[in-house]
Amino acid sequence: MLKIRLKKYGRKKRPCYRIVVIDSRKRRDGRPKEELGFYDPITEQTTLNINLINDYKNHGAQTSKTVEAIYLKATLKQ
Repeated sequence: MLKIRLKKYGRKKRPCYRIVVIDSRKRRDGRPKEELGFYDPITEQTTLNINLINDYKNHGAQTSKTVEAIYLKATLKQ
């Protein structure tokens, strides 16, 4: 099953995340199928490709709780 979840990168005490589509059995920082966005929790900066996220969700991909919250916040701003 495909999941839309966060992939961590950045430096110590300064995390950044990429929002990716990845097989649910792969590790957190494994190779993703596709990158869909970016999230910086410190500055609250978010960049999402909402069309691609909707396409993957329509084809059965499930989102993590955190990604779902980021997605809902981004769609309410539009």
